Amino acid sequence: MFKTFINAFKVKDVRRKIFYVLMMLVVIRLGSQMPVPGVNTSFFANYFANNTNEAFSFLNAFTGGGFDRFSIFALSITPYITSSIIMQLLTIAIPKLEEMQKDGEDGRKRMAKITRYVTVVLAIIEGAGLAIGFANQGALGTDYTTFTIVTMIIALTAGAVLVMWLGERITESGIGNGISIILLINIVARIPND
Repeated sequence: MFKTFINAFKVKDVRRKIFYVLMMLVVIRLGSQMPVPGVNTSFFANYFANNTNEAFSFLNAFTGGGFDRFSIFALSITPYITSSIIMQLLTIAIPKLEEMQKDGEDGRKRMAKITRYVTVVLAIIEGAGLAIGFANQGALGTDYTTFTIVTMIIALTAGAVLVMWLGERITESGIGNGISIILLINIVARIPND
């Protein structure tokens, strides 16, 4: 296995792709550390120290620790995964979407475009739920204004869209499925803490 890995670095194109993926993963890990503007980070440290249920742990594993820090990548790739599942289910229910999916490369590109739009909508909904829910529990302290909530929603949505875009770039220019690689690196990043 190590010999294969070493041989991969001898080929310039493969080496370039591996470094490209590694740089994208560094960006993802950095985004998982940067908190959303306007958030009291000590609130989240205390909140997750006191509330250690399975749902939060599971979501935190998918986000690579971005959820318990309430980082800009707190939603991570979950809106994209959810929208992909929704689109797959809708292709069964809506014949026009099923026809589009069978349309070859053009159909798949249109389905991917629709999936991206659904991802943005889901990220806005999920971001609003998180921002409003945690703000009502005191995550903002005394700075609970509409502007702060909107800023939080925009930051969370932008983070989810950026992670989706990075996953697509890894798939196109790198090695393997970018979404799966992002999920893997996020889960592996949580192993020392778990």
